[in-house]
Amino acid sequence: MAHAVISLDAELAWGFHDHPHPPAHERRRMAAGRRGWETLVDLLDEFDLPATWAIVGRLFLDRTDDQRYATYAADGGAPVDPRPRPADDDQWYGRDLIDRVRDATVDHEIGCHTFTHLDFTASTTTADVAHAELRACVDVARERGIEMNSFVYPRNRVAHRDVLAEYGFTCYRGREPSRWYDGTPLRALGKFASYAAGLSAPPVTHPSVDEYGLVNIPASLHLFGFERHARLFSRPFNRRPIVTQARLGLERAVEEDGVFHVWFHPNDLVGPEEVGRVRDVFALMDAMRERGDLTVETMGEVAKRTVA
Repeated sequence: MAHAVISLDAELAWGFHDHPHPPAHERRRMAAGRRGWETLVDLLDEFDLPATWAIVGRLFLDRTDDQRYATYAADGGAPVDPRPRPADDDQWYGRDLIDRVRDATVDHEIGCHTFTHLDFTASTTTADVAHAELRACVDVARERGIEMNSFVYPRNRVAHRDVLAEYGFTCYRGREPSRWYDGTPLRALGKFASYAAGLSAPPVTHPSVDEYGLVNIPASLHLFGFERHARLFSRPFNRRPIVTQARLGLERAVEEDGVFHVWFHPNDLVGPEEVGRVRDVFALMDAMRERGDLTVETMGEVAKRTVA
C-alpha cells in the first residue's frame, strides 16, 4: 500500500520576517496568506484529506498577548520575538485561522514550525535559543489543548534534533533526497527537463528512526518549487508540470510501497491558477485512494506506523 503525506508550512508573514525589503512576488504571497489558508482548509474538506499543519507558534497569540511574549528569551538572553511588524497587522496573528483548522471536517494534525520561523542552522541559533523557541511553541499549544508531535524546520534546514526529542516531538520533515540532476553543472536544465518533460519521477521515501528516536519523514515534492520563469517556459511542453510530477510520484509510491510526501505553504495559493494546481493534486490523491491504491496520512500517523 502506498502512502501520501501533505505537510503545510503555515506561517503567514513570519516566513518573511528576515526579509526587510521583500520582492514583489513575496509581497503578493504575504497578502494572500489569510485567504490562502482558508481556501486550503476548504479544499482539504472537499477531498476529505488530512494534513499536517506545521504552524509558527507566534500565530497562536493575539494582540493582547504581545507584551507577555515580547521578551520571551533564551537562557542566554537571545530574543525569541524579533517584532519586525506593525502592531495592527493581522498577518502576524492567526488564532482564528488555527480555529478553522481545528473545526474542519477532516481530522488534521497541528505541528510546529518554530515559534518565530527561526533558521535553526544559523550561527546565532544556539542550543539555548532552540530550547526557548520550542518551549514557547509547546506552551502556547498546550494552552489550547494541543500536543505537538510533528516538526517542520523553516526552509528545511535541519539542526538541533536532540532538542526536538527533549520537548517530546516524535518526527520531523527531512530534506528531499537528491535527484539525478543535483550536483551537475547543468542542474537547472536537468530540473527543467525532469519537470517540464516528465523525464523522471520525484523521490519516494521510506521514513527512518534517527539516533534521537525521531522519525525522519523526508519530503518528496514541493508543489510550488517550479515557479515564475521556469513555469512560463515549460508551458509549450507541459502546462501542468507540477501536477505531472505529483502523478508520477504517486504512481512510483504504489510501485515501491513507499511514502510520497508533498509540501507547500498556504500563502502559495495567490490566485486561481495556484488553487487549481492544488485541487488537481488533491483530486489525484482522492482517485487513487478510492481505487484502494493509496492511504493519506499525517506525519504523526506515519511516525507511529514507522516506530510500530
